[in-house]
Amino acid sequence: MAKNKFHDGPGPSQRQLRVGEVIRRSLSEILMRGDIHDPELNALSITVGEVTTSPDLKIATAYVCPLGGKGQDDVIGLLARNKGELRRMIGKKVGLKFTPDLRFRIDETFDRMDDTRRLFSDDTVRRDVDGD
Repeated sequence: MAKNKFHDGPGPSQRQLRVGEVIRRSLSEILMRGDIHDPELNALSITVGEVTTSPDLKIATAYVCPLGGKGQDDVIGLLARNKGELRRMIGKKVGLKFTPDLRFRIDETFDRMDDTRRLFSDDTVRRDVDGD
């Protein structure tokens, strides 16, 4: 059974949430400014929706989505290829004692929101929700 990023235990600690958000902001800024030495990666617009960290803060998983949602496999490959440089840059910006190892996953939040909107726009569901 695959783990869901929203339901795998009691939930993250405040420190995990803080570190994840600081890494998310730093990674977003690095990607937005095109600070990486990879022209293929710099040519893409990538949204970093969330960064979760392991309880020991040694692994950070960034949930990303390319603009328009196309080329998702390419984006993950490019980010993984530049993981070392990204990690070094984040380490300098964040100032943590230990910079977590970076993992990249496609952020499916927007897909789920579209599915939910589609479900709520269904006539049968709308009738049930409205109570008519």
